[in-house]
Amino acid sequence: MDMNEAQQWIKQFYGERGWSGYGPFIRVGFLMEETGETARAVRAYEIGRDRPDEEAQSRERLKQDLVEEIGDVLGNISLLADLYDITLEEAFTAHQHKLLKRFGS
Repeated sequence: MDMNEAQQWIKQFYGERGWSGYGPFIRVGFLMEETGETARAVRAYEIGRDRPDEEAQSRERLKQDLVEEIGDVLGNISLLADLYDITLEEAFTAHQHKLLKRFGS
């Protein structure tokens, strides 16, 4: 699935559930929440959680958790971009051009 297809799928899926009607400040709050969950998943994958009240997870399960959290971040980024009529492709292209201009190829 390319970036534009993914963005349209997210918009439709979230929209059907009433999850896409939030304004930008609420959406950024959700994005920050998911970013924190991604940080937690990275920590668990890299160094573990070292908590006796949590069951140890396999390496595969830890990676799957990380994949899912990164997906949640991407979903919220997609919806935030959509609020401003920005495609993910447009955002990535602008990012790429900025970096190439700043640092060269």
